[in-house]
Amino acid sequence: MILGKVIGNIVSTERIIGYKAKTILLIQPIEPDGSYKGKTFLAVDTVQAGVGDTVITLDEGGSAKIAVKEPNTHTIKTVVVGIVDYIKKEI
Repeated sequence: MILGKVIGNIVSTERIIGYKAKTILLIQPIEPDGSYKGKTFLAVDTVQAGVGDTVITLDEGGSAKIAVKEPNTHTIKTVVVGIVDYIKKEI
């Protein structure tokens, strides 16, 4: 799982079947303190997240296909599976 911040939406008029009727988001990976880390990536939205939301993503094809309820597609690798309300860190 990867913690990230939604920083944009991807708009496209033509898509392959695995992506039809699905929202694609631009995600910036973050640390629990909110600082950015790593390179941005694209993910299929399964939870109606929006720009500014902190989200949990899965970056593994098998789990991603289960999350979008399309086990027969070979095209979806990364999905948003949760919107984070807050992070409670106890140290």
